[in-house]
Amino acid sequence: MRELVEHGLENGVVRANPAGRGRRVSVNIAESPLGWLRARGMVDARQFEAGERLRADYERAALAPSVTMRWAARVDGATGERLDPTSAQIAAKRRFDAATAALGPGLRDVAWRVVCACEGLPAAERALGWPARAGRIVLGLALDALADHYGLP
Repeated sequence: MRELVEHGLENGVVRANPAGRGRRVSVNIAESPLGWLRARGMVDARQFEAGERLRADYERAALAPSVTMRWAARVDGATGERLDPTSAQIAAKRRFDAATAALGPGLRDVAWRVVCACEGLPAAERALGWPARAGRIVLGLALDALADHYGLP
């Protein structure tokens, strides 16, 4: 899905409400930071799939703040009677907890910020107190560990 909006570019930083008449850029606000990295070849398909699985469990577990009701889909892949929304949410929370535990404290932070909270890498690096461009390397390690946890080929 593409949802393009115009933003201003001031000193290399994209601003939602530009003050001047500087350069303008189109930004796809529907694209996740992980999708952005995948589209530019900075993460491979295996890493992307691992990140998407983590984000799906995060959203199914309803761990993010919400103001509306969420309807749970069947998450265990079996046929027959559906899981009730509470059971589906608990199952997703268990999968999410297992995946983040497999990452450990060093990799868990950047994976959560970029994949689940949809922070861009520069914002995650600043929040974690890391030098510029260090986040991409650590995120790659985190996504590789996630892919191993999920048993992705």
